[in-house]
Amino acid sequence: MSSHVYLAYDYPLLSMFWTMLWFFLWIMWFVLLFRIIGDIFRDDSLSGWGKTGWLVFVIVLPFLGVFVYLIARGKDMGGREIKHAQAQQTAFDSYIRDRAGEARPSSIAELDKLSQMRTRGDITDDEFRRAKELVLSGSRGDGGTGASATTAGVSSPH
Repeated sequence: MSSHVYLAYDYPLLSMFWTMLWFFLWIMWFVLLFRIIGDIFRDDSLSGWGKTGWLVFVIVLPFLGVFVYLIARGKDMGGREIKHAQAQQTAFDSYIRDRAGEARPSSIAELDKLSQMRTRGDITDDEFRRAKELVLSGSRGDGGTGASATTAGVSSPH
């Protein structure tokens, strides 16, 4: 039996370089393939049949399909990705704005609530003045826990 056993020091440096290069290109091709598949699904200008045709072409003839897709539609891939990222950022910003608006009432709403409490006789004029100062100064009197100034330092008999 004359089989050669290759050890690590028997593998030439240039062969290792070429192996790494081919491995890198193989990984890059997969990244490109998945980006193209994502772009096919993300594109709203393509009909269902157009998406199906491109997807079948890219899956059945992967190398040719990827290169033809890049030549035919690659110019607008970046624009579609930017639009998608902007839409996600806008949705995220509006979600944060909605959540932040619910968590902390505005100063006007708090002053209105204080005024109603004073009118009903739930708080005295002195308590109203102290709570109003808290609201207008921006200091919550709650140590940053989110409790409103209408409940901080003002006791209600009800």
